[in-house]
Amino acid sequence: MTDPQPPVVVIGGGYAGVMAANRLASRDDLAVTLVNPRPQFVERIRLHQLAVGNHDAVVPYDRVLNGGVRVLVDSVARIDAAARTLTLASGGALGYDHLVYAAGSTGAAPAAVPGAAEFAYPISEWEQADALRHRLADVALPAPIVVVGAGLTGIETAAELAEAGRSVTLVSTQIGPSLSRPGRRSVTTRLNKLGVTMLEGEGASVTAVGPDHVVLADGRRLRSAATVWSAGFGVPALATISGLTTDGMGRLVTDETYTSVDDDRIVGAGDAAAPSRQPYRMSCQASLPMGVLAADTVLARLAGEQPAPRSVPMTAQCISLGRDAGTLQLQRKNDTPVPVYIGGRAGAFIKEQVCRWTVKWMAGEAAEPGSYRSLKGPERIAGPAPEAVGSR
Repeated sequence: MTDPQPPVVVIGGGYAGVMAANRLASRDDLAVTLVNPRPQFVERIRLHQLAVGNHDAVVPYDRVLNGGVRVLVDSVARIDAAARTLTLASGGALGYDHLVYAAGSTGAAPAAVPGAAEFAYPISEWEQADALRHRLADVALPAPIVVVGAGLTGIETAAELAEAGRSVTLVSTQIGPSLSRPGRRSVTTRLNKLGVTMLEGEGASVTAVGPDHVVLADGRRLRSAATVWSAGFGVPALATISGLTTDGMGRLVTDETYTSVDDDRIVGAGDAAAPSRQPYRMSCQASLPMGVLAADTVLARLAGEQPAPRSVPMTAQCISLGRDAGTLQLQRKNDTPVPVYIGGRAGAFIKEQVCRWTVKWMAGEAAEPGSYRSLKGPERIAGPAPEAVGSR
C-alpha cells in the first residue's frame, strides 16, 4: 500500500496562484489543489478592455494550468493554521500539508465617500468590469463619464473609453504618480489627443458620488452618467480574520523566502503577500515570479532543504493608451522609474506582447513545470511598507 500524496493547496487562481500550482506540479507525488471562485483564469490586465467590449479577459484553465492540478471552484472563508484546515464558503472543509496564499487583490469604492459604494463602478475584478460594460451599453455615447483615480488602471480605462468615442474626465490628485516626468508627459499627451479632460491636484479628489454626478473637494460638481472607481486597491481579509500576521492593508507578512512569519507550512505570493513588510507593486510582473518562488520554497521544505531568500526585479510599467498607443516606463530593479520610456505605437505593441506573453509563460510552466526562470532582484532590507498607488 502506497502512502497518500501530501496535499498542497493554493488559494487563488490568478497570476501568482497559477504559477505556484504549475511549479508544484513538477513533483508528481504531490496532490495539488487550486481553490478559486471562478472556473476560468481572468486576465486582470485586460479588464479595461472587457469594460468597453473589445476583449473578454478570460482564458480557460486548461490552457494555463497543468493537467495534474485539481481546480476547486469555491472560496476560502477561514484558515485554521493549527489544524491545517480550510473552511470553504460552500460549507465544506479542505485539509492541507502546505498552503500557498495567493488570494490576490480587489477593489471597491470606499464607504467613506458618500454615494461611491452605491453609484460608482470599480474595475479590479471580472464581475466589476462586466457590470461596467453592461452599464455603458445603456449610456449614450456622448454622455459624460468620470474615471476616479489616475494610477495605471485609471489611465488605461480612461484611454480605452475615450478611444471608443466616450466623453471622459479623469480626476485624481496626480496623474500617473508612479511614472517619471517624461513618462507622465507621454501619457498625458496621448490622453489629450484622445480628448480626455484631466483634473488633478488636491481639489480634484472626490468627496461624493451621485447617480449622475461626482463632487470634488474644491466644490466642483461634474456630470457623470457612469463613474468608474479605480482609486487604489485592497486585499481580501482572509489572512487577517484567520489570525495570521498581516500588514496595515491586510497582506500576509512573510520573510524573503515568502514564508509566513507565523507558520512555515504557509507561503504567500502575489498582491496579497508582503515580504518583510515591503510588498511589491500590485502587478502580474511581480506576481508571476513570486508564485514560482513561493512554490520553490514549498518544494525545498518537502525535500528537507532550507529555502533560499529571493527577490523579484521590477523592470518596467506597461501602459496601454487605447489600441493604437502605449507607454513603456522603464524602471530600476527596485521599481523606481528612470527618465526613459517608449511611447506611441511601439509602446502599444510592447504592451500587447506583454499581455500575450504573460499567458504564454503560464502555459509554458504548465506544460513543463520547472521551466520558468526569474531574474534575480535587488537585495531587500526589512522596513515600512510603501503606500499602494493603484497599479494592478
